[in-house]
Amino acid sequence: MIMNVNDVAKVFDTILSIPGMGEVVKVDMKMSRKNVLLLNQVIELGIAAKADDKSGLLGSVPAEDLVELRNLAGDCLTKAGLNELNEKLKVLGAK
Repeated sequence: MIMNVNDVAKVFDTILSIPGMGEVVKVDMKMSRKNVLLLNQVIELGIAAKADDKSGLLGSVPAEDLVELRNLAGDCLTKAGLNELNEKLKVLGAK
């Protein structure tokens, strides 16, 4: 059985509501700078897609969770020393 987007969003929302899902966990990870840039891009594109499509899967994600994801992406860029490069890439992409 194939579920429609609204059904998938309801399941996703239910999973996010499970007790303990809001608990903070420490994630220790190592990744290449290339993947840090890609992760940042994926997060930014996902947040932009949510703004464009309120009915999809991301439509049920609270704004504060998106801010947390954006901050995570920014922290990764900072730790990898890629903030300046990322900003320059954004400028190039906007042209």
